[in-house]
Amino acid sequence: MKAIEATNLRKTYRGGVRALDGLSLEVEAGTIFGLLGPNGAGKSTTVKILTTLSRADSGEARVAGLDVIRDAARVRRSIGVVGQKPGLDPEATGRENLEMQAEIYGIRGAARRECVDELLERLGLAEAGGRLAKTYSGGMQRRLDVALGLVHRPKVLFLDEPTTGLDPEARAELWREIERLAREEEMTILLTTHYLEEADRLASRLVIVDRGRIVAKGSPEDLKSELRGDTVQVELAESANGNAAAAVQHLPGVSELTLDGRLLRARVDNGGAAIPSMITSLERGGLRVAAATIARPSLDDVYLRHAGRSFQQADTDTKEVAA
Repeated sequence: MKAIEATNLRKTYRGGVRALDGLSLEVEAGTIFGLLGPNGAGKSTTVKILTTLSRADSGEARVAGLDVIRDAARVRRSIGVVGQKPGLDPEATGRENLEMQAEIYGIRGAARRECVDELLERLGLAEAGGRLAKTYSGGMQRRLDVALGLVHRPKVLFLDEPTTGLDPEARAELWREIERLAREEEMTILLTTHYLEEADRLASRLVIVDRGRIVAKGSPEDLKSELRGDTVQVELAESANGNAAAAVQHLPGVSELTLDGRLLRARVDNGGAAIPSMITSLERGGLRVAAATIARPSLDDVYLRHAGRSFQQADTDTKEVAA
């Protein structure tokens, strides 16, 4: 059963900024689905359309079997949404925040108390329930945001960049809760993120988005297994121009060369055998090597293969355009 279906979504904002360019996806019920891409790729626009907060210029979308335009009110009652910005009231306690959310959904009396107690306990906030939300740590506030999205027991939960700004410990705690929700509650979760590690760990399937288009889709393992060999990264002592790529591109088994400042990346058949030859060729070309590393294929390599640029470079390009 498909919990989310989107077909050929297109969206252009004022000024001609094209956020979505024919995006289509399907999400199976009861899975964690990742929407992975750099800032500005179109992830949040997709979530806004699927959660009825925005309309696509063209295309169709259904969530929990309901059309997001014709059945918008029913869609809203079937979903939970945790946006990038906190949805809690900092001047209310954790318990009061949840009680107000329950009131909105018509949950009252003993049922409301039971719901609030359960969520505070489940999200590790029982002891802090009587404290003002503004006194919570960043990780605690994010867990309260998730709890607010779960008050009405939604069929589908949207998490838009849920761990942005959290420290590593708080991020790991939230990851465990997301995994538990999918495993024990059999909830469908659509997760948008620009953290490669997050998508790799949580998503059973994902799509990689670049400039409003899907450039790759599949499970993290399947996507990585498409790339044979190793990734070699060579850090040069100083920035170089195209001479660095020219110095090594003739070597056997070397492909997909990219140069970003002082960092030269390449796909090779055998990393251990390739690095000595690459270093020798670079130094013959007058380029000093500061460090070299070998790694198995990652989602960044997948992104590079399909988008033609590294994930980091895509993020940088987006920030420069925004500036």
